[in-house]
Amino acid sequence: MSKEPSKQATALAEQVERDGGQVLAVYQDPVGEHWQLFCLLPLDKVDATPYQRDLSPAHVKRLTEAVKKVGRFVDPIVAVSPSPGLYWTPNGNHRRAVLGKLKARYVPAILVAERDVAFQILALNTEKTHNLKEKSLEVIRMYRGLLEEQPKASEEDYAFQFESPHFITLGLLYETNGRFAGGAFAPILRRVDGFLKGTLPNAFEERQERAASVREVDALLAGVVAKLK
Repeated sequence: MSKEPSKQATALAEQVERDGGQVLAVYQDPVGEHWQLFCLLPLDKVDATPYQRDLSPAHVKRLTEAVKKVGRFVDPIVAVSPSPGLYWTPNGNHRRAVLGKLKARYVPAILVAERDVAFQILALNTEKTHNLKEKSLEVIRMYRGLLEEQPKASEEDYAFQFESPHFITLGLLYETNGRFAGGAFAPILRRVDGFLKGTLPNAFEERQERAASVREVDALLAGVVAKLK
């Protein structure tokens, strides 16, 4: 392991202090030896990533009751900083919401210097299991974010973050119809859908065409079902 923190980690530590937070430790993670910060971040400067699934009120309520019963907060969030004065948590949004309800001023966080971690939500976020709709919507939100930030990248470049190509197609469908019967199409799409080659903007056009085809099939099936009633 390196003895001296990276310049990126040092600059991030200075930023946290300027933003009113407290850096408790600067360390290297035991797997990839990446420099990270363990710190207390001002709660009012922490938010979910723009790609995050929506909060579950029921889950927030259960977590709030559990934290109040234990009388302490022992599970730090994971955070990145897209810009000074702003922190995103790709893993810990429900915990962040709990601290807000409990009127806390700070949130314990493992602050990662690499912003790309924000796109690894599905791999990191294990505090509440995603359902199909939540996974699909998070993936398409990440996709739209990458269209602007990494337009020269391909779907294959972010295969780990997207997890499965059919989530992209289903995400487009859920965006236009929150009640879309994704569970009926997921088994088929999982087998036939694949990551597209080419840049994300070009691939996105084909994704929209695929989603439109599935939407047409869904409409036809709905018509058949209506006739059988």
